[in-house]
Amino acid sequence: MVSEGAAERGTRTLRAEGALKAVTALPDRGDRLRRVLEQALVFGGAAFAAVYTPGQDRELLCLAESVGVPRTLYGVRDTYPAAGGSPVADAHRDGTPVWLGPEEFAGSAESRHVPSSGFSLAALPVPGDGGCLLALTERPGGFGPEDRDCLERVAEAAVGPAPPAPAESQELRPDAFSLAMDTGRVEVGDDILRLFALTPDDFDGKVETLLGLTVPEDLPSLMSVVEPDHMSIGDRELEFRVLQPTGPPKWLQLRGRLLPGGDGRPARLVGTVADASTLRPDVTDVARVQRLAAALATAGTVRDVSQAVVAALRRPLRADRIALAELEGDRLVVTVLDPPEPESWPELWRLEWRTEWPDAPVRAMPTLASALREGRAQIWPAGTALEPALADVGPGGLAVLPLPAAGRTAGVCLIGWDSPHDFGPDERALLTASAGLAGQALMRAHAFDAEHELVGMLQRQLLPRRLPELPGAVAVARYLPSTAGLELGGDWYDVIPLPDHHVALVIGDVQGHSAGAATLMGQMRTALRAYAVEGHPPDVVVSRANRLLTDMGTDLFATCAYVDLDMEEGSAWCVRAGHLPPVLRHPDGSTEIAEAEGGPPLGVVTQADFPMSPLRLRPGTLIALTTDGLVESADADIDEGMDRFAHALSVSDPAHLGLVADALLGNARRSDDVALLLVRYDGMETRPRRETWTVWRLPEAVRHARRFTHRTLRSWGVPADGIDAALLVVSELVTNALVHTDGTVRLDLTLVGGRLRLAVADASPRTPVKPTSIGWEATGGRGILLVEAVSSTWGTIPVSGGKQVWSEISLGR
Repeated sequence: MVSEGAAERGTRTLRAEGALKAVTALPDRGDRLRRVLEQALVFGGAAFAAVYTPGQDRELLCLAESVGVPRTLYGVRDTYPAAGGSPVADAHRDGTPVWLGPEEFAGSAESRHVPSSGFSLAALPVPGDGGCLLALTERPGGFGPEDRDCLERVAEAAVGPAPPAPAESQELRPDAFSLAMDTGRVEVGDDILRLFALTPDDFDGKVETLLGLTVPEDLPSLMSVVEPDHMSIGDRELEFRVLQPTGPPKWLQLRGRLLPGGDGRPARLVGTVADASTLRPDVTDVARVQRLAAALATAGTVRDVSQAVVAALRRPLRADRIALAELEGDRLVVTVLDPPEPESWPELWRLEWRTEWPDAPVRAMPTLASALREGRAQIWPAGTALEPALADVGPGGLAVLPLPAAGRTAGVCLIGWDSPHDFGPDERALLTASAGLAGQALMRAHAFDAEHELVGMLQRQLLPRRLPELPGAVAVARYLPSTAGLELGGDWYDVIPLPDHHVALVIGDVQGHSAGAATLMGQMRTALRAYAVEGHPPDVVVSRANRLLTDMGTDLFATCAYVDLDMEEGSAWCVRAGHLPPVLRHPDGSTEIAEAEGGPPLGVVTQADFPMSPLRLRPGTLIALTTDGLVESADADIDEGMDRFAHALSVSDPAHLGLVADALLGNARRSDDVALLLVRYDGMETRPRRETWTVWRLPEAVRHARRFTHRTLRSWGVPADGIDAALLVVSELVTNALVHTDGTVRLDLTLVGGRLRLAVADASPRTPVKPTSIGWEATGGRGILLVEAVSSTWGTIPVSGGKQVWSEISLGR
């Protein structure tokens, strides 16, 4: 007897087989592979599915087709090395499926390209060396037995397109083109040249020549296709206009496909261009409004909204100037002036020039104030008597468009003409419709800008406001937030001064981009700083931070690199917790990626080992710590990124760390936040003199400590008055430690730069308290007051479960 679950699974598999059989039986119109892959979404439970086929040189597996959610959400690449260790390459090479659940996927090399966790992955070979099927899902249970059966059926039916032949071996059709993405050189057919009104002798083979003949308003969409940073593997189709010697622009239709390079050849965009003017009439006012709506839908900031309105209205209306401003209180804050030159605008506006753009004085323009109160478009033809601030904007005609949004006026758009302009009914309708769209977009953008500023302020508050001045070193740090939405990043850095001229350099990255990640980043930065200041060695600092994060019970984890730098000795100890190693630039210009052992990320394993690795430094050595956002990308391995990073350091000038940091961040991807910390170790000009004495718990302990102090200071050449003050401090501090604590007591003497530091360390964490008042009958409590009286400064710091009470005495010259 067949169970109900087995019957259901069998039914779904049969339905998948029937659907695939129907798809493959239809004539192939170029979309068969896509329709086959869609069955993986319908029957296989996949959120994303793709087919990779061997490239021309067989060294790469190239993305042939994909369906589902955008592949960037999963960090899926355009190509994978056929000999690499990715699941796609393993399944294709071994001929066996690869199934990775959330735990296995999180531990794989591919997981570092994914912005979050919880994904399951399937890679199945396509029969006949047809490549590999890749499928991903976010369902908690991953791919079940029936899902796997359906995906195997999809893999059997997925036959990708044949590898593209080298472009050099293909003869272009008259309507075809081939663009090299690395050089911008393009081969075009004769029909395309005729559409651009060019002859073969007039064309120089540069894509910029063709772009220069397009209508400027259509350039952004066209550039998204021909720029390699924006184009992805797959088909593209769009329409654009080209200028003609006479008459209106002509509409053209572009169909293209990006082909990956290989065997030393660059990636190429190939496709066709056809005349689309017979498919559509000339641009109408309705089309202009539709295009403005489309542009405003993607405008994220107030400046983007303003520029979209200017691009949509100025040229069609043949206006001489256009301004768009936000209404803030009783003033209009102008965001865009076109043209931007101050002399193109009224003199009164130039007198009110305040920042990059002027604040238009509404008080001097009562006509404008009236239009804003009424909230509807106002048009004044040439010759209308207006106040000077408006008359000079549009002597041949002026249109004032209040921008309504949510029952209020969000701003205003001013459009002016120099020569007399006739306003037809269609034009008035265009202005009114555009004003409504712009007002709503302006409100959204204003909220976006405010939220973006809030996010940036929060991010800045979580990072150090300034780096400390270091004896014998210079430190510079940079942080670049991600431009992908308003998500907070989890990257951080810190420079922590420690006793005895040590300094801790910290850089880290919390998994994910959210308010939770940023909050956890602040907690981890504070914890590491607290453990470091307590005086623990580097491995203990990182171990305690790991235990803290594990006990917090969060789903997030963090990576970090911690370097304890001894300024006096020029040595350092490095501890890594799943983070990138430091890169050292030596004084001769050579670079080295430190071979520092690493432990797991923080928050993954409670009892984890974090080994310390030594770093030897010479004066002039540059230490560089960064996060993966600077060296890792979807199309390059992290090792390649580290090599590029090291090379960029080698050719830099370490004398100007700020310029070095800016140069390193110049090519940073903005899809992830980036933290960078650079420290140049110069060495201390004056080496401190140090001596240490372990105080024995004997009746004569204080006298022995005083004798050791007197003998040491006299050998250092300390003047007599300084020795007397030091002996008084030593007597009081050692006495307090012996009377009020148990365990070992240690006396440290340090002389540097005319300042004598006396420190007594004990095993009690309790800080000595200075009495507020002492009566004549009191028998104690005056020791701390005496220490304070003879010291330039004094204090106490925690040290490895105990404390250290210290005093500094100035010895003058």
